[in-house]
Amino acid sequence: MKATVHVFLKAGVLDVQGKAVESALHGLGWPDVSAVRVGRVIEFDLVAQDAATADAEVEAMCDRLLANTVIESFRVEITP
Repeated sequence: MKATVHVFLKAGVLDVQGKAVESALHGLGWPDVSAVRVGRVIEFDLVAQDAATADAEVEAMCDRLLANTVIESFRVEITP
């Protein structure tokens, strides 16, 4: 199975990189862009009996390593 994890800063946490991208987009002629948030995507293959088991394992990985759950939120996608 393939796991895809999307990690973003939680709402209310200042996204300095997002602000820099937003400012750059404004400077390049796209003034209507706002509320830019920058995150990361982590993809990997995983051997699991079923999607529910894979999801539980990836959630545990996120809680322990892949996301700083104090300031970041994450979304997990499992595909066969």
